[in-house]
Amino acid sequence: MNQKPRDNVLRETLESGEVALGVLENTYSPTVVELYAALGVDFVWIDLEHGGPSPRDAGRLEDLLRAADGTDTELLVRVPDTDPSLVRKALDAGVRNVFLPRVGSAEELEAAVRAGRFEYDGEPGRRGMANPRASRWGLTDEYVTGEDDSVVVGVTVETQSALDELDDILAVPELGFVFIGPLDLSVSLGHPGEFDHPAVEEAVETIRSAAVDADVPVGGLGFGMDDVNEKAQNGYQLLNIGTTAGALQSSVTGWLDDYDGE
Repeated sequence: MNQKPRDNVLRETLESGEVALGVLENTYSPTVVELYAALGVDFVWIDLEHGGPSPRDAGRLEDLLRAADGTDTELLVRVPDTDPSLVRKALDAGVRNVFLPRVGSAEELEAAVRAGRFEYDGEPGRRGMANPRASRWGLTDEYVTGEDDSVVVGVTVETQSALDELDDILAVPELGFVFIGPLDLSVSLGHPGEFDHPAVEEAVETIRSAAVDADVPVGGLGFGMDDVNEKAQNGYQLLNIGTTAGALQSSVTGWLDDYDGE
């Protein structure tokens, strides 16, 4: 029986101008992903740049994806490099939202975004034709147009070279979002860990305002819910509100601190 292409709720949220809230799941557990989906977060961020399985391990990735199947929670998967083959591999496994790190130029970004599409900016894309999990092994109707209409490829701006090419990066066709990375940005600007350094704060605001003016959705890290609410009011649409490790640390520390025994 043929199946309809799966909608991407996260893409619909970004295109409607609304805000999506998500959590970084840094234990890489399908059970935890399933719990987050049951709790109703908009996305679960799976970071394969700094940890987790290889993005080429389709089996591990598929298990994480299945945990959110049939819900309105989307996985946001950051691959470890802008290599176009990694984009294709993740999408064929069923990922709908790919997150690119440490882009160095608009040309590099465009090659990765083009790899995620069958048709790109009126020209042939670089997505490969096959019958992978993304197509439900060939059972999905209108697979080509369905994929191009649902896939999101976004990028982190977190290097000096990306700042230097910011306008060209924001002009890349079919760019899904720009995520501001203050941690690596502080390193690239020569102030590692100094997120409140004037140069870092100025760069963050430069990226935010330019993306808003270019009508490209902006993402970022939330440092507490007051910060999340302020950023949502200031044009951010994709906000990470915490991590699994952070939530566990906060809860367990609180329990231990509240213990009245000796």
